[in-house]
Amino acid sequence: MIEKIFGSINEGKIRWIDLVFMDIKGHIHSVTVPVSHFSDDVFIDGLTKLDGSSVEGFKDIHKSDLTLIPIPETFVELPFKPSEAGWIICKVSDSISKERLLLDPRYIAENCWNELNKKGLTAFVGSEVEFFIFEDVKVDIDPLGYRQSIMIKSAEEPYRNNGYMYMPNSSYYTSPPIDRYYSLRREAADILKEYFRVEIDALHHEVASSGQIEMDIRYDEVIASGDNLLAFKYVIRRLAEKYNYYPTFMPKPIVSQNGSGLHIHQSLWRDNTNLFYDENDKYANLSQLARYYIGGLIEHGRSLSAIVSPTVNSYKRLVPGFEAPVYLTWSRANRSAAIRIPISHNYSAKRIEYRPPDPSCNPYIAFSAIIAAGLDGIRRKIDPGDPIDKNIYKLTAKEKREYGIKELPRSLWEALEELEIDNDYLRPSFSNQFIERYIEIKKNEYRKLSLHPSPIEYLYYYNL
Repeated sequence: MIEKIFGSINEGKIRWIDLVFMDIKGHIHSVTVPVSHFSDDVFIDGLTKLDGSSVEGFKDIHKSDLTLIPIPETFVELPFKPSEAGWIICKVSDSISKERLLLDPRYIAENCWNELNKKGLTAFVGSEVEFFIFEDVKVDIDPLGYRQSIMIKSAEEPYRNNGYMYMPNSSYYTSPPIDRYYSLRREAADILKEYFRVEIDALHHEVASSGQIEMDIRYDEVIASGDNLLAFKYVIRRLAEKYNYYPTFMPKPIVSQNGSGLHIHQSLWRDNTNLFYDENDKYANLSQLARYYIGGLIEHGRSLSAIVSPTVNSYKRLVPGFEAPVYLTWSRANRSAAIRIPISHNYSAKRIEYRPPDPSCNPYIAFSAIIAAGLDGIRRKIDPGDPIDKNIYKLTAKEKREYGIKELPRSLWEALEELEIDNDYLRPSFSNQFIERYIEIKKNEYRKLSLHPSPIEYLYYYNL
């Protein structure tokens, strides 16, 4: 791949290269450098181009220099204008010690891969990414609190005749031309495959009107899956710019519509053996090892929520009635359970689907944390209990107690308090420093947002 990079440079195909990395919260950052900065040494020594104190959570101002080390296998020639540009994901390291930054999210995924490798295991991760695309979004917020408004413009807004009629939460698998975003999805899938080597297995309109769509990223190993989702978000945003659209991976942008999830499919393999498959299991062809893995997800689901549902807005999605999984139980083909076993009699396709995450999460740390919880379940042989093959939303409180069903936290703060208590399972992929910094950043975020009254609160409380 290094030869390909220098080939593109020598042929004059690229004159600039975007150095890309992701911060703790999941924001994508980049700095653009001329190709004259590139030599063989740059893939070892990196480029000291990063002020770590300006990236939330990375470094203090008195020791802020960080180095970006390009990862050759992630290089692509960008198809977007302005042209003649390359794109490459980078590792982040300390410029003085030259050691990897413990707070670099990709480093956590690398640690997760190393731990799996020591056990002779491979974890495959695939993502169903749900998100909205709007024609326009205007937000007007006075920091002092005297003025606040949000306006969303969508060609698929319910109850308004824009050539076709749309009802709330009734657009699942809508076909074009009623589906306004078919062309964008197709073009995005083609770009991801041709340029970024990211395969899309399926793409369709989701349940919510107002432009909610889903695209399913083919499974890959844990590090590559994080890279793939980073590239996915980048491509969607760049392509939407061409169409004058505005995508959002915010979990719950519209109160009346279903929120957006990030359903994570996963399986464990040793050599060419799918460890989650058992042909003799009559319930779901699911092995005992897979059941222990599920037990780990249920055991740690409440603390895991702080990582896979990491925003205040995430918990506006995780409420009953909008197809969001709030109950920590498992079942085959049951979308009211947090863990679903997709119906498949194919040996290689046997997997589990973890449904609580949403697309606001950082993929490197979310995938790694989910795998860590599952591995802890295997290590401790945690029994997940019996599957629940009922609509859990319709069970009474008494029935849920009888089944022993736990619920996900109802707020980010509650989830973070769970993570403070329950985080041993995350090691050794996660350092103490990362866990402490993550909780600190997210609690500060919660405090800031909790200070601001919303317009709906005026409607409910102004006249009391």
